Amino acid sequence: PPKLSILNNCSPSQLEGLCSFLQLSTCPEPALVRFCSWLPALSPELSYTSAAILAQQLFLRRVLSLTQPPSRHLMAALTSFCSKYSHPLCRVLVAAVLQEPGEGAEQTKLLCELVEECLEPHSVQLVLSHVLEVPLSEKLLPVLQAVLGRQEVLPPELLDLLVLTLCQQAPAFATSLSFARLVTAVLTVYQSQVS
Repeated sequence: PPKLSILNNCSPSQLEGLCSFLQLSTCPEPALVRFCSWLPALSPELSYTSAAILAQQLFLRRVLSLTQPPSRHLMAALTSFCSKYSHPLCRVLVAAVLQEPGEGAEQTKLLCELVEECLEPHSVQLVLSHVLEVPLSEKLLPVLQAVLGRQEVLPPELLDLLVLTLCQQAPAFATSLSFARLVTAVLTVYQSQVS
């Protein structure tokens, strides 16, 4: 709708106020899907900052509070948003999920699904760099596995950091089958670059 062009005319603080006024963080999920389906058609497209604010307002609370698999509505909304604004979404969502204490099994599964199905290659690299910034845990191994499953070409410095992290963490994961699978995947996907 033409009215959505207001999103391009707001300063960051005005956009936060607008999201709060419209109660976007708590709107029903079918309405969220409809709203997100309009965003890719915006012209001009949202600035990075505006898209990051929207990602935070629309998804952060919903994702961090997941205790069961996300609804198809939430996944549809995330997919629509990712089609145009995957980088800001990653910046907001991935960082928050990785810093969340505890297991966060549903959040981890959601991250894996985003990596496997929705994110553009440069956003997949962003997820990998975020994961490598925090201490490796059993919870994060499936996310790394999903990144490797995409078989993206990684910049040499990011691949070096991945290999170095795996080497340093190997003693802590001596009995982990998931870690063994991860190392095998790295050696398989990037065999020509790993000596």
